[in-house]
Amino acid sequence: MASVSVSVSLPTAPEKTWEGLSDLARWEDWLTIHQSWKSELPAEVAVGAQFTEVVSVMGMANKIEWTVTAVDVPSMVTIAGTGMAGVTVEFTLSVDPEGTGSTASIEASFKGTMIVGPIGKAVAKNAKGDLEVSLAKFAELYG
Repeated sequence: MASVSVSVSLPTAPEKTWEGLSDLARWEDWLTIHQSWKSELPAEVAVGAQFTEVVSVMGMANKIEWTVTAVDVPSMVTIAGTGMAGVTVEFTLSVDPEGTGSTASIEASFKGTMIVGPIGKAVAKNAKGDLEVSLAKFAELYG
């Protein structure tokens, strides 16, 4: 298993940060692991909503069938999915107030028989780097 957590402080109000994090159609603008959508996107991020995305970590693309498993508007959404080779992925995107601004965070976990030992550590290291770059891009767009 590989797990990572990254965050960025923003001068924007939590509501504006939430709008950016929860707008699936805008993920391609800032989420560096996003490659493409393979399904229609749900009209709103709600528990049970499903969508399919191709993500890439360490140069390896994987089609993930996502389901929204938890939402607390305007502060948190968790999506869980399964990809090729039995890889399961869970992302929690969250927003917390910070002074007059906010903090955006992403927690990600990757599980599967292929994501153990040294490979799991490499996935975690690369995913963390990718998500740090993603949140830096997010801050440029929404900060």
